[in-house]
Amino acid sequence: MKKNIWNRSVSSFLKRPGIMIPLIASLVLAIVVIVLGFYGNFRIGLLIAIVMLLVTLLMVTAIINFVNRNQGYILDLTRDIDSVQNEILLKLPLGILILDENQDVQWLNPFMQQFFYKKEIIGLPLKEMDSEIKDLLAYFEANPETSQTKLAWQDRFFDVEIFREENTLYFLDITDYERIAVESHASRMVLGYVVIDNYDESVSNMTDSRKSTIDNFMTKQLSAWAEKYDSFMKRLDDDRFIMITTYGRLNEMEEDKFSVIDHIREATSKANYPLTVSMGLSYREPGENLNISGISGLAQSNLDLALSRGGDQIVIKTADSPARYYGGKTNPMEKRTHVRARQIATTIANMIQENEEEIFVMGHSYPDMDAIGACLGIRRIARMNGKRCYIVVDQDKVYSDIDRLIKELEKDEDLAADLISPSKASDRIKQNSLLFIVDVHKPSLTIQPDLIDQVNGVVIIDHHRKGEEFPVNVLLEYIEPYASSACELITEFFEYQNPEIDDEGITRIEATTMLAGIIVDTRNFSLRTGSRTFDAASYLKSVGADSILIQTLLKEDLSTYIARSELVESVEFLPPNIGIAAGDNDRAYDAVTAAQAADTLLSVQNIDASYVVFLRNDGRVGISARSLGNVSVQRIMEELGGGGHLSNAATQIPDVTVDQAVNMLKDVIANEMEEE
Repeated sequence: MKKNIWNRSVSSFLKRPGIMIPLIASLVLAIVVIVLGFYGNFRIGLLIAIVMLLVTLLMVTAIINFVNRNQGYILDLTRDIDSVQNEILLKLPLGILILDENQDVQWLNPFMQQFFYKKEIIGLPLKEMDSEIKDLLAYFEANPETSQTKLAWQDRFFDVEIFREENTLYFLDITDYERIAVESHASRMVLGYVVIDNYDESVSNMTDSRKSTIDNFMTKQLSAWAEKYDSFMKRLDDDRFIMITTYGRLNEMEEDKFSVIDHIREATSKANYPLTVSMGLSYREPGENLNISGISGLAQSNLDLALSRGGDQIVIKTADSPARYYGGKTNPMEKRTHVRARQIATTIANMIQENEEEIFVMGHSYPDMDAIGACLGIRRIARMNGKRCYIVVDQDKVYSDIDRLIKELEKDEDLAADLISPSKASDRIKQNSLLFIVDVHKPSLTIQPDLIDQVNGVVIIDHHRKGEEFPVNVLLEYIEPYASSACELITEFFEYQNPEIDDEGITRIEATTMLAGIIVDTRNFSLRTGSRTFDAASYLKSVGADSILIQTLLKEDLSTYIARSELVESVEFLPPNIGIAAGDNDRAYDAVTAAQAADTLLSVQNIDASYVVFLRNDGRVGISARSLGNVSVQRIMEELGGGGHLSNAATQIPDVTVDQAVNMLKDVIANEMEEE
């Protein structure tokens, strides 16, 4: 055996090109020299032959000694490598499982054995040993193109790789790396801004002593809350704080639902100086290229979003992730002032006067009285400033009340000429045209979203709580969720316009439509109505709004009345005090009928929140939601892609049936109740 190994070693050594070629060359040269020596002189040839023989013997001896020495080294090295391999298999944090074709365990190393608690598993089906391992094998079977995955098992983390031909699984323990990654993830900086809502108005009439008490209370409450989560809180101004925390602590705050805002609201209300708090927070997600300045800008944008939605809430959003909302469960207090209205009105007048192109205004698809009334109001303001304004409306996609209104508007030839279809608007509008969007701020819900991309900038006037979807080219936004309607907001602008340019002023039909918009959105002044609402209604009445014409416009035909009754009759009651009505999967209803059905359900005893799910004429499923104010239907609708007010919201869901939408709604309601 040893001789055979030696023979193979010498043979393989001599066969190397670096050895074989010089040997052959030397042999040929020796033969030539010997032949030449004998040819010249026999004695010299014999002497050369003897010398060459001695040299050859010395070379062979040297080669044999060299091979022997290297063979010993190789054998020792092989033994060392085998020993190291055995040490790796037995002691390194690498688990090895070898299976047979039936996935029974053939062999496992000691590192892997410890996770089976010294139980003898060789020969047993691996699937029956552990549920996590069973799921792992199922994953590899379902994904034959995949050979690697991560596994959380036995309170540790592993990188698992499968070699299918060998039926072998390798488990690399990466627990320490994962823990470092988790700690790094949790320690990311979160920056936030905190504002006391409506602070200046609340303390304007207070004594210095009372104001000092409030300041101390707010500082103490917010600082104590921050300390609870090992966070930094610093007062920047009377009503403004900055907060710095970590992502891990932010998760704890979210689990607590930011209960500090509820505590502050309740405590200040009991002390007869009701105050609320809004926060905007942001951080950098992995892969986002943001510095601290960028995070600060996002936090401020989130705070602005919280305030534009009515305050008393927290908005958390990164550069690429959707916003997360907390709070916002109470009706917002009226916070806009006449100063703000005057500033917006003056700015709009200047923008209209300075614009050299045509002006356009549009509302949401399938417009209601508030949307059309707001469009008429903007058109009148443009006329007061010497410019023509086109109202974009799709007359093929309107409900019966708006159809009656348009017929009434067309009696005025001048006004009728300014009503244009979306396609004509797309042809006429230019890049420098001024586009107003009223009673809506989500581009996808407008009559013609493409118009927004055709202009350099838009002006938005809306009374719905601001959502994430928002145009990027906004020149001016006036979003006041404290207002009853867009018509109320625009009515206030008339006071600050120049009547000398347009002596006609607001017309009877314009005033009537705008008042109808307020009436519809407030349910005859019963919901979301403030003193400014009555001021606006009073002004519209004083300039000719016709109550009789409003009743005529808002009348419904018998088929609409029956359809609404059918929706109401289908109501299903859910705890606590929730009513859900649903239409048929194959019968379309208009949004006005559904909204009226939701309003009607609120008048039913033991219903605090109502939802009407119906098939729309455009094939999508709509949900109209209403509440008495103690339930935030807006939060429910936002989860389903919609929005609105705390007590009045809606959504539109594509590619689902009515029954599917009802189940989706129930799931969201259940999740919301669990979180509360």
